[in-house]
Amino acid sequence: MAAVVVLAGLAFAVFALVATVAVVATLFHLLVRLVLLPLLLLKWIVAGAIMLIVGPMLFVIGLVGVVVATLALAVPLFPLIIAGAIVWAIVRSRRPPVAA
Repeated sequence: MAAVVVLAGLAFAVFALVATVAVVATLFHLLVRLVLLPLLLLKWIVAGAIMLIVGPMLFVIGLVGVVVATLALAVPLFPLIIAGAIVWAIVRSRRPPVAA
């Protein structure tokens, strides 16, 4: 029975130690964040300025990539598009004009 009490006491001591270390680490983390907050704000300002320069370039590059990919996928379909246009023209020419 005494071993169980000693084991419970050790478990409580370990828990108290871990909780204390966690609280101290959290306070240290908050202190470091508070001290480094101006650098974090500076980082956001610099990143925003860089994105003002790089953002439009990324947009143009992406737009060119979409156009190239669309053409690369559409080129093999050109014979089918031409055949469909010919069929459409033949069918369209055989219909009588609609009276207005």
